[in-house]
Amino acid sequence: MKMDKVGDLSLASYTDQFHALLACCEITKKNGALSERESGLSSVMKELVHVRKNQGSVYVIGNGGSAGVASHTVIDLVNVAKLRAFTLHEPSVLTCLANDYGYEQIFSRLLSQMAKPGDVLIAISSSGNSKNICNAAEQMTSSGGVVITLSGFTSDNSLRSLGDINIWLDSKNYGLVEIGHQFILHNVSDRFGMGYAGMEAP
Repeated sequence: MKMDKVGDLSLASYTDQFHALLACCEITKKNGALSERESGLSSVMKELVHVRKNQGSVYVIGNGGSAGVASHTVIDLVNVAKLRAFTLHEPSVLTCLANDYGYEQIFSRLLSQMAKPGDVLIAISSSGNSKNICNAAEQMTSSGGVVITLSGFTSDNSLRSLGDINIWLDSKNYGLVEIGHQFILHNVSDRFGMGYAGMEAP
């Protein structure tokens, strides 16, 4: 169901639109193959369980509202999922890197120094076309890490082809996409809190 604009902004209508958006969420693999939603989220869980067992790190990034989603996600991953999770949004570091290398390189420069093979990057961009987020995804792959992307807007956005697991919401409405990303990531962390069935899998 495509929703380019929001007409009726009543709470009931907005709730219906949000429900419809989540119902048509698509999760794809690196090769573009479509996964069934629960199977795709199970793949996300397996990657996070693996990185936790190996005492690796999870980095979560975004711009603007998506940076807020990233920060909230880190709270849940640290507090509920007991993961070593970090945002890369420290203002002084970002202004330094933006000044020296350009805004498009801020996250990729950090990951080139910090990320280890097996670490996980959760890259969030509503449009899927933010250069700094796409560059970070490419850098994480080069560093031997796993990339999980969350995007919206058009189905052929740049970020959606860069992740090992790609979660896409079919809407051009920033609010719905951002809330959808937060909802999905909260669901993932809640699965840890409720004792995910594959938690002890090798």
